[in-house]
Amino acid sequence: MDGDTLYSIGELARRTGLTVKTIRFYSDRGIVAPTDRSPAGYRLYGIDAVARLDLVRTLRELGLDLPTIRKVVDRELSLPEVAAAHAEALAVQIRVLRLRRAVLTAVAERGSTPEETELMHRLAQLSEDERRRLIGDFLDAVFGDLDSAPAFAGVMRSMTPELPDSPEAEQVQAWVELAEMSLDPDFRAAVRRMVQYLAAEQALSNMPRPGRDIAAAVRDLAGPALTAGIDPASPQADPIVAAFTAHYAHLLGRPDDIELRLRLATRLESVNDPRRERYLQLLAVVNGWPAPESLAPVFGWSIEALRVRTRQ
Repeated sequence: MDGDTLYSIGELARRTGLTVKTIRFYSDRGIVAPTDRSPAGYRLYGIDAVARLDLVRTLRELGLDLPTIRKVVDRELSLPEVAAAHAEALAVQIRVLRLRRAVLTAVAERGSTPEETELMHRLAQLSEDERRRLIGDFLDAVFGDLDSAPAFAGVMRSMTPELPDSPEAEQVQAWVELAEMSLDPDFRAAVRRMVQYLAAEQALSNMPRPGRDIAAAVRDLAGPALTAGIDPASPQADPIVAAFTAHYAHLLGRPDDIELRLRLATRLESVNDPRRERYLQLLAVVNGWPAPESLAPVFGWSIEALRVRTRQ
C-alpha cells in the first residue's frame, strides 16, 4: 500500500529530514524527479524518492558533486567505482592538508622568516623522486667515492629517510627539518669529516672485516661508568679509558699511546656533533623507527677522560 502512496514535497521533507527548499533544488536538477502532479500542479513523489534522497544526502556528506550524484542515482555510474575514485581524491587532499598543517606548525614553533617558510613549503611538497634526489645529493656529497665500498653501503642506507605515502604530521615536520639540514653546507662538511675518519680507520685497520665501531665500544665501556657517577678525571676511570683505547689501538693496529688517544678524542668530538644526533632523531621519526639513544653524555664523559690523560 505504501508503495502506491504519493507524497507532497512537504510530506517528503518530514520523512527525510531535508528542507522543502533542498528537495525542490534536487528535483529541479532532475536528481529526484516527481512521479506525478496534483490537480493544482504541485509535485508528488513516490516512496522511492525517500530512498533516493537518503542516498543523495549521504553522498553529499561524503563530498560528491551533484553531477556525479545524479549519475549514481540514475545508475549511469556504479557506486563502488565512484567511491573508489572519490576516496583516492580525498587521500590526495588529506596529504596536502597534512603537509600544510606540518609547515604551519613548524613556522609557529620556530618563528620562521618568510624565506624559511617558503623553503619549508617547497620541501614539504617535493615528490618522492625529488626527495630521493635531494637525499641522494646529500649522501653523494658526504660519502663521495666511498659509496661503493661494502662497509659504507649499509651506513648510507641507515641514513636514508623514507617518508611513507600517507605520513603523519610529525613525519612531515621531521622530513622538512631533515631536508633543511641536508642542504646545509656546514652540516655536510661535518658529516663528511666523520666519514673520512671512518674511512681512514678502515684503511689503517689490519682486520679483514670491520670490527665493532669505536663509538659502540665507547658506549658499552664508558656508559656504565657514567651511570655509576665515576669522575672521568679520577683514577677509577683509568681502567675504563684503557679498555676503549685498547680496542681502538687493536682496530687500527697501532700502540695505545698519547698520539692514539688524541686521535680518538678528536674522533669522538666529531661524532658528538649535536647536529648528527638531531639528524638521527629526525630520521627515526620519518622512518617510523624507535627513537635513538642519546650518546652525547657518554661521548662527553669519554672525551673529557681522554683530554685529561693527554695533557702535557
